[in-house]
Amino acid sequence: MYLTRHQTPEGPRLALDGAYLPQFVDLKMLLALPFATMQEVLQKLPVTETPALSTSALLSVDCVEVAVHPLLPPLEPMHEVWAAGVTYRRSREAREHESDVKDVYEKVYSAERPELFFKAIGWRVAGHKMPIRIRRDSGWNVPEPELTLVINGRQKIVGFCVGNDVSSRDIEGANPLYLPQAKIYNGSCALGPGIVLTEADQLLDLAIQMDIMRAGEVVYQGETRSSQMKRTLSELVDYLTKEMDFPYGVFLMTGTGIVPTDEFSLQPGDVVRITVGSLQLENTVHG
Repeated sequence: MYLTRHQTPEGPRLALDGAYLPQFVDLKMLLALPFATMQEVLQKLPVTETPALSTSALLSVDCVEVAVHPLLPPLEPMHEVWAAGVTYRRSREAREHESDVKDVYEKVYSAERPELFFKAIGWRVAGHKMPIRIRRDSGWNVPEPELTLVINGRQKIVGFCVGNDVSSRDIEGANPLYLPQAKIYNGSCALGPGIVLTEADQLLDLAIQMDIMRAGEVVYQGETRSSQMKRTLSELVDYLTKEMDFPYGVFLMTGTGIVPTDEFSLQPGDVVRITVGSLQLENTVHG
């Protein structure tokens, strides 16, 4: 099952496998349900406009209207996006190299407790083919391609999308306490293009690839697999939800195993293309 979110003349609307769901259906409603119930509801939802229905009444009709309107980010304005850091060895090595406080990253890489931080609120997230940005007060900026988990209100992984955790390496490298400024700003988070609904065990060895184009030429390529992650997906979810509730779901970026060389920095006009499993997210950099 593949969920996408579109900007229609009537407002944002979800589609399932390319067919529009009813206008009243939103992601908050779906992610509040147990995974099995959500799947059953999605298989039976009608396509025409209807008033709000009970779960039992939703199990009767099929979708037929084709989704043709522009894609939106696959989350709603008040959904939160969180991120995990230093989950791959390559990320640990890059952070140690850029920072004067190298042991901080070694300690968090080896520690039982993972690094988790808030990345974005839904209304600030860019979707597929939408612009991303680099900070004007930073001279060293990189994209970070990440498998992004979709977690329901019952703290279970129910799917994934592609994430780009755009980061200012020089700001974080100057002092780890500057991480919020290096990570959280307008245009620093992109998710998309949609959500593949699947069980967590299907995400253990996904291929992850990033290509960066500049003036029509590839200037960087990198690849890894989710199996190269030091921490398990359930471990990251357990820590995120240990003392916080997300009754309508949450998105969790799981860290990057692809880090460009020290000489590379994003420039306005660069096109970043990230592929995770069957999904591909593309964004152009604005200054």
